[in-house]
Amino acid sequence: MSEKSYDCIVVGAGHNGLVCATYLARAGRRVLVLEGKDTVGGAAVSREFAPGYRVSAGAHLLHLLPRALEDELGLARHGLEFAARGLTTTALDEGGAPLEIGHPAALAARSAPDAAAYPAFVARLARFARALYPLLDSIPPRLGTDAWADRLALMKLGWRIRTLGRRDMREFLRIIGMNAYDLVSDEFETPLLKGALGFDAVLGTNFGPRAPGTVLTLLNRLAAESQAGAAPLSQPKGGMGALAAALAAACRAAGANIRTNARVASIRVAEDRVAGVALDTGELIDAPQVLSSADAKATFLKLLGTRHLDTGFVRRVDHLRSRGLAAKLHLALDRAPSFKGVAPAALGGRLLVAPSLDYLEHAWNHSKYGEPSPAPAIEVTVPTVNDPSLAPAGRHVLSAVVQYVPYEPAGDPSAARERAREAALATLERHAPGIRASVTASEFLTPADLEREFGMSGGHWHHGELAFDQFYLVRPVPGAAQYHTPVAGLYLCGASAHPGGGVMGLAGRNAARALLRGAA
Repeated sequence: MSEKSYDCIVVGAGHNGLVCATYLARAGRRVLVLEGKDTVGGAAVSREFAPGYRVSAGAHLLHLLPRALEDELGLARHGLEFAARGLTTTALDEGGAPLEIGHPAALAARSAPDAAAYPAFVARLARFARALYPLLDSIPPRLGTDAWADRLALMKLGWRIRTLGRRDMREFLRIIGMNAYDLVSDEFETPLLKGALGFDAVLGTNFGPRAPGTVLTLLNRLAAESQAGAAPLSQPKGGMGALAAALAAACRAAGANIRTNARVASIRVAEDRVAGVALDTGELIDAPQVLSSADAKATFLKLLGTRHLDTGFVRRVDHLRSRGLAAKLHLALDRAPSFKGVAPAALGGRLLVAPSLDYLEHAWNHSKYGEPSPAPAIEVTVPTVNDPSLAPAGRHVLSAVVQYVPYEPAGDPSAARERAREAALATLERHAPGIRASVTASEFLTPADLEREFGMSGGHWHHGELAFDQFYLVRPVPGAAQYHTPVAGLYLCGASAHPGGGVMGLAGRNAARALLRGAA
């Protein structure tokens, strides 16, 4: 076997690509991972955005990675440490005291009925989430086949729902297609609590809380969290790039080779099956199997090329909904911010600007017309509270996800970016008076900027909406929903494949299983 020939090539060294490569290498495959940038991690990367200030450039919290996967890959042995685990979530209130979500006494002080109802609500959703998790951790069955394995997988799905018991099964089937607004409003009266629950249902999506199917997105998030430990919300020491470094170390320890600054220009095909890849330098590398962690549009329409695909499949890929609405704001601060009513201990957790469900819905409404919301919903973290190494001594970094900022704004994109940035800063100033005066440097990444920096089509964090027509059996599209694709030897292993986005690694592990099962 030549130095330019491998059993498997993985395109992209994001977290899913690294996970996939590790499992393939452990199975004895000769694996090469090709990354176009000079560092691994994809959107899960730490970088300096101002002199001396480092931030997790994309994803900034870890809460979906299954603890079993973390242990299987030995990430602790490969350098992964945590600056904090079990972070709290605090809902901010511009005109009053904030609410720590999940704190019984704090909720009881606002609403005795809500305090009484909340534990049962959480327990019920947790049961549903645990029932859903095996779907996330498995290869979806195919529809319309007589294969016994596919029939058995569908029967297991039905059995998992049936074993919830008659009452829970009926409740699960009642709510799974609902919108989060109605579900939460039926249960609670406290606006801050309802806003926080609604925020988790729409974060990173192109939905408002009234959109049908937002209960599905909430349960999908909870299903992944159910396997991430008792208190899953965590901050890696050194930022999310530390997780990527540990994954890369585990990948190399398994025997895989990782090359950075090696941008794949095209996936090569010979005699109707994959033959390898071509780099943008002209270098050709052979492999009978290629696994792409790029999104489906980039993989099929750019790297592979439509000439190798039938027209109907190309149309389905082209129609994938993948326009992002989540932007990222990074601030370098000369002192710790002070949010109204937030205790110093809570400053190191997750802070939400989503004071009500109506606030979220109004914020989303603007995006329908290509306008950034003048009052955006925001997820705020101050990572330097737990990890001072990310900024100079006595200084701080603020990292925030700003929802909703359109991928294709109406009018001038530069003016729209400035309006969105100004709206985010003004919103933060209302909750943390004086924060503007402490900003020494800033960075604002719109979905279009995220597309350019991380290569995700549409700037969508999840490589495509998580909706019923882009979920599980049909994710990303029929014909490529079990990691296999219409071209023999080509597989998807990134977030556009099942189970979708978020730093969980399951798409990478499932794709490796699909390849190995097909080769068995």
